[in-house]
Amino acid sequence: MTPGTGADGNGDGRDPGPGGGPRVLIIGGGVGGLSTGCYAQMSGMRTRILEKHVLPGGCCTAWSRGGYLFDYCIEWLTGTGAGNDAARIWRELGALDGKTVTNFEAFNTVVGEDGRSVTFYNDPDRLERHLLGLSPADARPIRAFCRDLRRFTGINLYPFLTPPPLRTTREKLVLLRTVLPAFLLFWRTAATRMETFCGKFQDPLLRRAFPYIFFQDHEVFPLLPYLFNMASACHGNAGFPQGGSLGLSRSIEERYLSLGGRIDYRARVERILVEDDRAVGVELRDGTRHYADHVVSACDGHTTIYGLLGGRYTGPTVEKLYTEMLHKPEYVYPGVVSAFVGLSGDVDPATPHSTTYLLSPQDSAALPAVRQNSLVVQLRSRYCDSFAPAGKSVIHCTYFSDFGHWKTLRTTDRRRYRARKREVADFVRAFLERHHPGIGERIEVIDVATPVTTLRYTGNHEGSILGWKSFTPAEDLANRLVDKDRMRLPGLRGFTMAGQWTGGGSLIRTASAGRFAAQYLCEELGLEFRASESPGAGPWHRGKLGRLPQLDPWPDHPAAGRT
Repeated sequence: MTPGTGADGNGDGRDPGPGGGPRVLIIGGGVGGLSTGCYAQMSGMRTRILEKHVLPGGCCTAWSRGGYLFDYCIEWLTGTGAGNDAARIWRELGALDGKTVTNFEAFNTVVGEDGRSVTFYNDPDRLERHLLGLSPADARPIRAFCRDLRRFTGINLYPFLTPPPLRTTREKLVLLRTVLPAFLLFWRTAATRMETFCGKFQDPLLRRAFPYIFFQDHEVFPLLPYLFNMASACHGNAGFPQGGSLGLSRSIEERYLSLGGRIDYRARVERILVEDDRAVGVELRDGTRHYADHVVSACDGHTTIYGLLGGRYTGPTVEKLYTEMLHKPEYVYPGVVSAFVGLSGDVDPATPHSTTYLLSPQDSAALPAVRQNSLVVQLRSRYCDSFAPAGKSVIHCTYFSDFGHWKTLRTTDRRRYRARKREVADFVRAFLERHHPGIGERIEVIDVATPVTTLRYTGNHEGSILGWKSFTPAEDLANRLVDKDRMRLPGLRGFTMAGQWTGGGSLIRTASAGRFAAQYLCEELGLEFRASESPGAGPWHRGKLGRLPQLDPWPDHPAAGRT
């Protein structure tokens, strides 16, 4: 057995030593773990992050191939503007230090099987003119949607700073002052399912296209999140940061290290050590043990509860979430298949930066394990000019897919698994050629990642990159773990759960969950919670990506990539 160390790396970890704050071990170096570490360090704790991968960020990542950078996560980031609490969190974490932000005029364009298209502009006046030009007969629902969008553009509500049980009287009053004038708007748009609203359209394209404002059909969403995020984009608070996903993660990592934190890579935790129903440390795969005053798990929820803790600390809420709802697709986001395309030159400048194509039955049958009969095509070089070498560009094609299909193939027949990935690459090449004649001969690389890829690199259940679906009973139960149970498990002391399976799947909610975890920790440990802006939180301009991994493709086919 390798001798154990403490969170500060000294001795066996059981002697706190002179002059030190409480020691905290954090499992997982994704955005949730990094955020928890930053806020804990700011508040006087001594933390150590244990990450199984070689990079920070979890799903918020990227990889390089042949000079191209394939950015996996961010499509828009809430909090890229100024004067709101979401932006304040990113400034405290140093996430956007030294970076410009790209803002687009539209959220997405949707193209029907017949070639007709609709563009969802963020400006409500422009959107209304565009939609009325497409379908004057649908004036009533069009004007209703755009009227609500105008109302949302005047709302500045990002309740991400303090968990409800810890809000001061002043914070509650400020929140009420924002919510009460718009209460009926929130209630009505949260109670109206998007599919119900779409039933009001006569035009078949509008009826099918509206659910794809956020690229994929989120199925259970009401109107509220569409209006909220389009309004955020309208006033510049939902942009794309230069440096992309891994650049964001690297910046938070840099902030964490500057605060005195420590992060160990290739450190896979096998179990959480418990003594007398108190978490006292962790054991790594190689047998090394680390001890601390508190353990935070910011990795996959099911793995934490039933793997690292052996299923010993559950309750009605946890069991309903992880033994019942986790296995129902209406409550959990599926995995995605991503096909990154690196090509010489670019496409027509008039082509929208993001387009969802509604596929014909023939295309749907040809695209392996597609779930929603749609394909998202994003011109990623429009998001960030450093994603491709000079004179070249990157396209990202993605779709929701069935994890079981890919898992079975990779487990039983890897040759068929690789062949299936090549089918994705071949489909994407042909599809792009059909829409952009001549592009096929300019394609230099196609790299395909499946939900199994996500599982292997991040540990997320069935490769889900967002976790629980919002506006479902599953999210309600997860919120109960945050608000009522204070991010703890029944019967276990010295332990906190953070990350996307606790706080929510979006990056701002995951980062906010790290702030919440640190606040609850301060309450438990008798510390004053402190948070301050990063010293580099000035005007944002282009930042650094840091060193990226070079991953080689499968040798038997130049278009097949990671497994």
